[in-house]
Amino acid sequence: MIELVVLGLLLLFALVVLFRTVRIVPQQTALIIERLGRYSRTLEGGIHFLIPFVDKVRANVDLREQVVSFPPQPVITSDNLVVNIDTVIYYSVIDAKSAVYEIANFIQGIEQLTVTTLRNVIGSLDLEQTLTSRDQINAQLRGVLDEATGKWGIRVNRVELKAIDPPMSVQESMEKQMKAERDRRAAILNAEGVKASQILTAEGEKQSAILRAEGSAQARVLEAQGQARAIQQVFEAIHRGKPTEKLLAYQYLQVLPQIARGDSNKMWIIPSELTDALKGMGGMLGRVTGAPAGGLDSGSEEQWVDPGDSIPNAFEETVLEDPARALAEARGQAEQSSREASEHAAPVSRPQPPIAPDPDSVPPRPPAPPAPPVEDEATRRIPPPTT
Repeated sequence: MIELVVLGLLLLFALVVLFRTVRIVPQQTALIIERLGRYSRTLEGGIHFLIPFVDKVRANVDLREQVVSFPPQPVITSDNLVVNIDTVIYYSVIDAKSAVYEIANFIQGIEQLTVTTLRNVIGSLDLEQTLTSRDQINAQLRGVLDEATGKWGIRVNRVELKAIDPPMSVQESMEKQMKAERDRRAAILNAEGVKASQILTAEGEKQSAILRAEGSAQARVLEAQGQARAIQQVFEAIHRGKPTEKLLAYQYLQVLPQIARGDSNKMWIIPSELTDALKGMGGMLGRVTGAPAGGLDSGSEEQWVDPGDSIPNAFEETVLEDPARALAEARGQAEQSSREASEHAAPVSRPQPPIAPDPDSVPPRPPAPPAPPVEDEATRRIPPPTT
């Protein structure tokens, strides 16, 4: 029985000795070994053998990059405002011996060094610079921390300001300021849009009025020329036909029923010319009974007189604009209006285009080829009657 107990104790002692002798170190891990209380060596990844009860593991150091987030720290800016700043430090241990023996707690040392450096850097900046100069602050903090922690065997890879929180009153003031600035920009953009819209509308109405006036003028000219041509045709036909008083009296009698046809005519006054026309008709009928065989009133008929060459066509000078050219001109004006609208809607800092010439001065249109005269029964010359 005693032999079994002794054998068990020997076996347990052998296991303890084996455990203290063989050490397997993981990758990116360093073991600080002390021999009889003094630094002996640093063990890196792999299997290692120690002297039992002589060598002792002092510390296990992780060589991977570490991330530490520090709580918010109150910092005073140059314009006497207290802001709370959260910082994040990315560091890695490059010398395990220095990290263990040069400082008792390097995490606490990095935190205090970060706080003091941050107060020193932020104290030289105002609130606006603090909010807009994060990259500059990060670079200054990293430079100071990397230089101070170098002797500790620690390398600071990156420093980030996670949050910068000004006081609530300052935040409300900043929000009001930003809202007022956005409202001002929106009002400016709206005014510029209304201005551009009114300018384009006025230009369009002006061009439309000019085109309507030109069209109305051309229509009136054409109508006047048509009336003149009709009067000339009637005048020429009357003088070529040599009408007598009897024919005119007969035409006058045919027009009288049209004069008296109106519904609002309550009283109809017979003009004095009607009696003369009736007398002429009576004389004509009286002479019909004793008229010679040659025709009615052939003895009193005047000889036909040729008035000469016919009046030239009044539409020869009328010039109509080519539809294709008018369409191309309208498209060009539409493109110009679109470009001007885009330029008016541009920001204020954009250079303005040069001032175009006065649109009131309408450029003369090139003369279009004359239209061929239209020949019909009204424009042909009436041949003289044969005697």
